[in-house]
Amino acid sequence: MAEIQPLRGWRYNPTLSADIDAYVSPLFDVVSTKQRDALYQNPLNSIHLSVPRSDDPSAAALVRLREWQAAGILRQDELPGLYVYYQYFRLPGSPREYCRKGFMCHIRAYEWAENVVLRHENTLPGAVSDRAALLARTQFQTSATHGLYRDEEFELERYMDEAMRAPLLETEEDYQGARDVLAVIQDAAIINRFQEIMAARQVILADGHHRYEGSLAYRHARQAATPDATGREPWNYHLMYLTNAAADDLRILATHRLLLELPGHLSDAELLARLAPYFTVLPKENANDLPEIIAGKKWAFGVYLGGQAYKIRLRPEAHALLNWDTTEEVKQLDLTVLHFFVLEKALGLVGPDAQRAWTGVAYVRNFAECLQRVDRGEARAAFIVNEVSMAEVEAVCHSGAVMPAKSTFFYPKTIGGFLFSSIADEEDGNLFAHHFQGILS
Repeated sequence: MAEIQPLRGWRYNPTLSADIDAYVSPLFDVVSTKQRDALYQNPLNSIHLSVPRSDDPSAAALVRLREWQAAGILRQDELPGLYVYYQYFRLPGSPREYCRKGFMCHIRAYEWAENVVLRHENTLPGAVSDRAALLARTQFQTSATHGLYRDEEFELERYMDEAMRAPLLETEEDYQGARDVLAVIQDAAIINRFQEIMAARQVILADGHHRYEGSLAYRHARQAATPDATGREPWNYHLMYLTNAAADDLRILATHRLLLELPGHLSDAELLARLAPYFTVLPKENANDLPEIIAGKKWAFGVYLGGQAYKIRLRPEAHALLNWDTTEEVKQLDLTVLHFFVLEKALGLVGPDAQRAWTGVAYVRNFAECLQRVDRGEARAAFIVNEVSMAEVEAVCHSGAVMPAKSTFFYPKTIGGFLFSSIADEEDGNLFAHHFQGILS
């Protein structure tokens, strides 16, 4: 199903690559203001291309890109390849070192309706427009989105492990504490095998919905302006990092809900009273125990309100009241239950659109931060949740529906600045055939 192609990647020149930690950056949608300010101080950091600071960001990015290319700061690899990307990381409280294995390639920018690339969340139009404008001006992709394929045989990992014996780049430690390593596969027969494996599979978009839709928007514009297009032009493709959904090193972290305010100036007691018809509400002595108390329990949440901790769990008979127009797979999710019975029923925010537009909720991954912000008076309540499982993500995607906002946080995030991809007109849209013609015949 999924057509992938190798690419001639753009990378920092060898001198700069020796200190690659100074030039990589977080993705545009997770970088904090403080991080941005620090990264902007380095005139060669990749953030100047991914999140340009200017009144006309896309124009500023294009000027910077041309300068870097002309000066040899960025150089394009001579041969196309698939770029193997490993991330080594640890989780708090665990001695184990994980390694998420994957590869970066060009994938055809499929429409959602084609049912090849599947989404699990909706996007914000403004963010899509920003990404599309940047891509249209620069024709340069500064970071790969993250897609998931499933291969229970783990065939491709053998080739990736072999490539990792000769890495191209390696960070000491990125902003999130992961160690990132890049290698490349340029063997024609192996690349062909990757293409054969992926041709039989769908891809779930784990991270980067706005960037992917930006590629779709740019492709639409180019198609409209090029009636004689062949479908092989570079702008038909999108840079994606693909990892195996069957791997144990694929981690999804919980994203808690922090209520910055309570609509209608509700008191703590009034909120609890509104929850009581739907949930059993049990006070708990120690708020720090909430994640452990709810772990593995369906439709169970921790609540921290007014200095007091509670465990709440949906009454089974209440679930039948959940009447959103969505699939049963979505209705079974903890976060759907939370959004329907807490945000809609208890707080009066009716429907996903109203909830997405509400500025009174913050999405926080750090549990301790949730408690601290309530204690400091920066928020009224914290709702602590369990992480979503990979099985739930796959079930929702295959049902054709989407999850509530901010349902998943695939960890670690990929980084910007490791590999860049050009989809400019002068790039050969069929690089693989161009460089390897006859080798596989």
